[in-house]
Amino acid sequence: MIRPLALLFFFSLPLLPIFTVAGDGDCSPDEEDRNKSKARPLKIAAFFSILVCGAIGVCLPILSKSIPALSLENDIFFAIKAFAAVVILATGFIHILPDAFENLTSLCLNDNPWGNFPFAGFGAMLGALGTLMVDTLATSYFTRSARAVGDENNKGDAAMGGSAGDHHVVHVHATRGHAHGPTVYVSDKLERNRVISLELELGIVVHSVIIGISLGASDSPSTISPLVAALSFHQFFEGMGLGGCIAQAKFKIKSMAMMILFFSLTTPVGMAIGFGISSVYNKNSPITLIIKGCLNSVAIGILIYMALVDLLVEEFMNPKVQSKGKLQFEINVSLLIGVYLMSLLAKWA
Repeated sequence: MIRPLALLFFFSLPLLPIFTVAGDGDCSPDEEDRNKSKARPLKIAAFFSILVCGAIGVCLPILSKSIPALSLENDIFFAIKAFAAVVILATGFIHILPDAFENLTSLCLNDNPWGNFPFAGFGAMLGALGTLMVDTLATSYFTRSARAVGDENNKGDAAMGGSAGDHHVVHVHATRGHAHGPTVYVSDKLERNRVISLELELGIVVHSVIIGISLGASDSPSTISPLVAALSFHQFFEGMGLGGCIAQAKFKIKSMAMMILFFSLTTPVGMAIGFGISSVYNKNSPITLIIKGCLNSVAIGILIYMALVDLLVEEFMNPKVQSKGKLQFEINVSLLIGVYLMSLLAKWA
C-alpha cells in the first residue's frame, strides 16, 4: 500500500527541471537582500530542525503503544489529536490557499485564462472531490475484501465440524489468528484507517515538497530566519496528526517505517533540491507559478477534506467524547488554540 506514494514521488522528479525555467524581465526573482553566506547556515539549521521535529511528531503517537501515558485513548491525547487535526486544516485554509491564489493570479501570468477564472478554488474543489472518490472506492474495496476473507474462513470453520454461528469466530483480515466476536467491523475499521493514513500522507507530501524547494532555493536571510521555528512547529503537529492515523491503522513495522521516513524526509529533501537549483530557480517564472499554484490548490482540497471528514468528525463522534462534556470542552478549547497559533504563524510562514 506504500508503493503508490513512492511511485508518485519518483514520477514527479522529472517535473523538477520545470521549476528552473526563467521568467520574463518583469518577473525576475525579487529577493533584494540575497546573501548566500548568511542564508546557508540558516538553511542548514532549518533542514535539521524540520527533520527532527517532523520525525518526533510522527513517531510520538506510534510510541503510545509502549508508553501508557501517551495512550491514544487518554483524554489528554484526544485534545492533542484535535489540535494536530486543526493544524492540518489551518495549513490548507490559512497557509496554502492564499499562496495558491497568489500564484495563479500573479501579474506574471496572462490574464487569459489565469486572471479570468478562480483556478485555485477550482483545484481545491477537485482535490476534495477526488479525495472523496478515492476514499469511497478504496474503503469499499478493502471492506469487500475483508468480508470475503471472513466468509471463506467461516465456511472453513463450518466444514471442520463447527458452525461459524455456534462459535461466532471470524478471521480478521491483515491480523494473525482468530478474533472472537463481531470482528468484521473491526477489520473494516482497520482498512478504513489505512486508507485515511495514505491519503493524508499524500496531501501532506504534495505541499511539503513545494515548501522545501522554495525554502531551499531562497537566499534571503530575512525570509528564511522566521520560517525555521514556524515550519518546525508546523511539521511537528502535522506529524502528530499523521502519526495518530498510522498508529490506528496498525501497519506492519516495515510499512510504518516507510511512511515515517517518507513524511520526515519530504521537506528536507525538497530543501536539498532547492539548495541545488538556487542559482537558476526563479519563483516568479510563469511555469513555476502555474505548477506551484496547481499542486498547492489540489493539496488544499485533500488536506481540508481529510482534516474535517476523517480526523475532526471522527474525533468528535467518538463515543468516549460524546459521553463526556468536560472532554468535549477540552477538545473545543484545543481547536481554538490551534486556530489561533496557526493564524499567528501565518505572519511568518
